[in-house]
Amino acid sequence: MTPHDPGGCPDVPSATTRPAHAETTACEPPRVRGLARDGVRLLVSRLSGGVIEHRVVADLPDLLRPGDLLVVNDSAVLPAAVRLDRLTVHFMAAREDGSWLIELRCRTGRPYPGGTKGEWLPLPGGATLRLLRRETSRAWRASFNRDVVPYLQRYGTARHLAHAPGDWPIDDYRPVFARVPGSTGVPAAGLAVSRGLLALLGRRGVDIAVVTLHMAACTDGPLPPEWRAVPESTARRVIAARRSGGQVVAVGASVMRALESAVAEPEALAEPKALAEPKAPAEPEPEAFAEPERVRACAGWTAHTVGPDCPPQVVTGLISGLRRPAPGRPSAVAAVAGDALTERSYGEAVRERYLWREFGDVHLVCW
Repeated sequence: MTPHDPGGCPDVPSATTRPAHAETTACEPPRVRGLARDGVRLLVSRLSGGVIEHRVVADLPDLLRPGDLLVVNDSAVLPAAVRLDRLTVHFMAAREDGSWLIELRCRTGRPYPGGTKGEWLPLPGGATLRLLRRETSRAWRASFNRDVVPYLQRYGTARHLAHAPGDWPIDDYRPVFARVPGSTGVPAAGLAVSRGLLALLGRRGVDIAVVTLHMAACTDGPLPPEWRAVPESTARRVIAARRSGGQVVAVGASVMRALESAVAEPEALAEPKALAEPKAPAEPEPEAFAEPERVRACAGWTAHTVGPDCPPQVVTGLISGLRRPAPGRPSAVAAVAGDALTERSYGEAVRERYLWREFGDVHLVCW
């Protein structure tokens, strides 16, 4: 049985409309709004004194110091949607056993409520997807008879964001430093960094390092394990920055998860089976963090989660998209900034009409 002609999915897609909260949600990439990547607004929350500033991302070289380390995620977002006659299959997250979490949607964008265990779907190119079991209210675990990453690179299209449903090119979802295909989630913080900004940071004495973490695009439930790699060169740069008193600033919660897992789970070395190749607080004192020598190169799946109950041990600053955490997931921003400063910052962002979500403005928490 196949849901090639599913009930509950209208023949004609509904007209694209902006959500009711469009005044605070970015519905299109910055370039469509006439902005450069680093031209979006930057909300700055200072751990030292709890000061909040309003800048743009291009000001980042004036906000960081020589000797600081900026760490980016070089995972590239996949064209993770495969369109059928009246359904779209969204590939959401790779699983350790080679299966994938997928979501079925009507071509109108609404979640498709159907599907049964054992059902198979014929996909373009002779591929077959089999539904194994429901994992969450919207996600299925499914098996696929192809290598997923090369298949999506040939047959996939960019996965529409619910609040930004336009047909944007895949490059609009990818940071300029992305090079390893594997993510299905969109890295909001990384999208705001331009090549020119990276070059200027380097000239100002800010070091740049890279990790790989293949971000999952799960719609509900806790954050699943994700594949990550922390190279030896990055571990050395983290150690050097911390020893010299510099900040280690993660560009995105994905980077923080990867780096913190290098302390918490450095022994995880399994290869990814399904991927082609992973009051305001005072200024933190050095003893509040892990010994920098504990940061180790590592690669494999990580289930490590950073949040207020499990604060970062090596990361001292964070650049993040403006988005409150999903239910059941801890706040990465609050893990760095604390609850009080986080809520003040979010309240300021609302009052100043910052744009939220993946294509919106960003938030820097630093000393």
